Amino acid sequence: MRKVLVSACLMGRRVRYDGRAKPVDDAAVERWRREGRLVVHCPEISGGLPVPRPPAEIEPGADAADVLAGRARILTPEGVDVTEHFVFGARSALATARAHGVAVALLKQSSPSCGSREVYDGTFSGGKVPGEGVTAHLLREHGIAVLDEDQVAEAARLLAEVESTDGHATPPGQGLTTS
Repeated sequence: MRKVLVSACLMGRRVRYDGRAKPVDDAAVERWRREGRLVVHCPEISGGLPVPRPPAEIEPGADAADVLAGRARILTPEGVDVTEHFVFGARSALATARAHGVAVALLKQSSPSCGSREVYDGTFSGGKVPGEGVTAHLLREHGIAVLDEDQVAEAARLLAEVESTDGHATPPGQGLTTS
């Protein structure tokens, strides 16, 4: 049975920078929970950041690939460099995904870690730009499909497609995997 890596905040855990959660309410996610497919993970927490914490954004004009290559930083509004935490958290998410046989990741949109289609623009003005966070980028580089909370149906389709081609069966659920 293939697993789904899911942002902890989407599962109701209060791990976001502001101490809140952004739970996703979807029948497919609930089914995956019952089937024991969910691997709940917060790269920012696994990277050593506290809750609550200051917001952070990738520097203007840079992207996740630049951050992972050491050419750009992730900063707080006060200019504190938290890049190391985000990179460590991305690597932790990849290790967790590999250890659990994850095929698909369902991550929180816009985050400098988890954004899969857009991220904040680095100005702390609320503006967004097309791009992805460092965790989303690293997972994609290693063959894991990355989608956001508005793409659950697409995630379910991809998961079914992967399982139909790799022969993993879908046994009844065993609970929730966390890391």
